[in-house]
Amino acid sequence: MREFGYRRVFDVPGAVALLGTDPEARYLGGGTNLVDLMKAGVERPALLVDVRELPLDHIEATADGGLRIGATVTNSDLAAHPDVRRRYPALAQAVLAGASGQLRNMATVGGNLLQRTRCGYFVDATKPCNKRAPGTGCPAIAGEHHNHAILGASEHCVAVHPSDMGVALAAFDAVVSYETADGPGELPLAEFYRPVGRTPHLETALPSGALITAVTLPPAPVAAASRYRKVRERASYAFAIGSLAAALDVRDGRVHEVRLAFGAVASRPWRAREAERVLTGGPATAEAFAAAADAELADAEVLPDNGYKVTLMRNLVVALLTELTEEAAR
Repeated sequence: MREFGYRRVFDVPGAVALLGTDPEARYLGGGTNLVDLMKAGVERPALLVDVRELPLDHIEATADGGLRIGATVTNSDLAAHPDVRRRYPALAQAVLAGASGQLRNMATVGGNLLQRTRCGYFVDATKPCNKRAPGTGCPAIAGEHHNHAILGASEHCVAVHPSDMGVALAAFDAVVSYETADGPGELPLAEFYRPVGRTPHLETALPSGALITAVTLPPAPVAAASRYRKVRERASYAFAIGSLAAALDVRDGRVHEVRLAFGAVASRPWRAREAERVLTGGPATAEAFAAAADAELADAEVLPDNGYKVTLMRNLVVALLTELTEEAAR
């Protein structure tokens, strides 16, 4: 591990100013991803700016009825918050499905959004990887890729984003707030992650040196009838091979409103807008749910060992939407 400096900060302007003085500095929240990558030699910051003591650890209602979640709120506190559990249950379930209790106690909301891929080639500094070292290639395409992307990938990278929390936030149109030396800004989560394209090393649309300060969930009555379902290769702590955040409002047997977001199938949480379009106004039946999933997955580009994800995600959509429909009818 490279020798590095360490500074703890207590106010947002001071944190942003300090990072701006060193292009090799990084913000440190819970460190559950960054420190591991530093140990592996993938991340090599010269300075860590510890933001855990910033006054960003609150969850509060917004004037329009949404929720504002501070960036240093821990994953455990987010999942346990009564307003999150009642109004956005899929978000609480997604957080609880990720990592272990010990890691959730340390990991922060802002850090969760910025966690990097768990692709074996990315985390191994002895291997080529376009995301870690641009221009060196993507060995996963011809190598180990059974858990890699089927949507939105490119010839330059097929890694997936590992966040469970991010999938639920995508379904509920979350907005990310940040602070820079030039002032505050916002990014809808739909625009937060950059497409892979030819530059997989450029992962987010955050300005250089930006500090995430909060994530805001707009009011969404449909979110109260939501679930998160995660499929993994073992029941204990493991990253998803496919996941789904779903919310459904059925009236008189027809879909009045639906929200769908896929996880572990792309380099970012994947909002299934085509499936939503196909479903809205139509019958709430297993056949309709399957047709909507097929429409969303029509553009999937599979590799030899990850084609199973198409069937997996189709089955997830049908199963979870059927479950929500049956619950609404009780």
